[in-house]
Amino acid sequence: MLKNFTCSLLAAVADILGAFRRYHLIGTLGWQDVATRYRRSRIGAFWLTINMAVMILAMGLLFGRLFGQPMADFLPYLAVGQIVWGFLSSCVNEGCTAFSSASGIVLQVRMPLYIHIARVIWRNLIIFGHNLMIVPFIFLFFLKPVSLIALLAIPGFILMVINVAWMMVIVSVVCARFRDFTQVVQNAMQVLFFLTPIMWTADILKGRAGTLMVDLNPFNSLLDIVRSPMLNQYPETIHWVISAGLAIAGWVVALWFYGHRLKRLAYWL
Repeated sequence: MLKNFTCSLLAAVADILGAFRRYHLIGTLGWQDVATRYRRSRIGAFWLTINMAVMILAMGLLFGRLFGQPMADFLPYLAVGQIVWGFLSSCVNEGCTAFSSASGIVLQVRMPLYIHIARVIWRNLIIFGHNLMIVPFIFLFFLKPVSLIALLAIPGFILMVINVAWMMVIVSVVCARFRDFTQVVQNAMQVLFFLTPIMWTADILKGRAGTLMVDLNPFNSLLDIVRSPMLNQYPETIHWVISAGLAIAGWVVALWFYGHRLKRLAYWL
C-alpha cells in the first residue's frame, strides 16, 4: 500500500514538473484563451474589469447602506474581497472543465496533463491583474493611505494560489470522470460566496449569529491573508496557520489522487 502511495506521488510530481518545464506553452495557451474570448472586441479583456467595477459599485452602495457601513471603509473592503474571490472561484469552477475542454489536445498530443490546469490558473491571473487596477482608483477616491504592510499581500496571494492549485487538481480529475460534479462544485462555490465575509464584515455577526460560521470557513483565511494587508491591516496569525496547513495537507492528498488516476484520465474524455 505504501509502495502504491509513493508511486502515485512520484507520478504526479513528475507530471507537474514536466508541465512547468514547458512554461512557455502554459503562457501561450493562457494568453490565447483570453484573446480568443475577446477577439474582435475593441476593449478586450477590460470588459471584465468594467463589469467588475460596476458590480462593486452597485453592491457597495446597496450593502453599505443596508449594514450601515461607512462607504470610505466598506467599498475598499468589498472591492478587494470581490476581486480576490473572483480569482479564487473562477479558478476552481474552470478547473472542473480543465481536461474536458482540452480533450482534443489531450487525446492527440503527448504532454504533461498538468499543463491544462496551469493554463487555467495563468489566464485567471491575467484577468486578476486587469481587475486589480480597480483598487488604486478606489483608494485614491477615498484618499486611503497605503503602507508597507501591503507587501504582505504578495506572500499571502502566493499561498492562496498554492491552495487553489491543489483544489483544481482534485476537481479537475473528479469532473473528468463524473461530469455532473461540475454543477455541484459551482453551486458549492456560490454558497461559499455568501458564507464568506465579502459583502459583509465579520464584526456584523458578533452581535447577531456569532462568528462560528466565519471561524470554520477556511476560505475566510485564504481571503484574509490577501485582503487585510491591502487594507493596511495585519492578518491574524491563525489565518496564516490555517492557510499553510491547508496547503500541505491538500497537496499531499491531491498528489496521491492525481497520480493514482493519471493514466486513466485520457479514457474519461
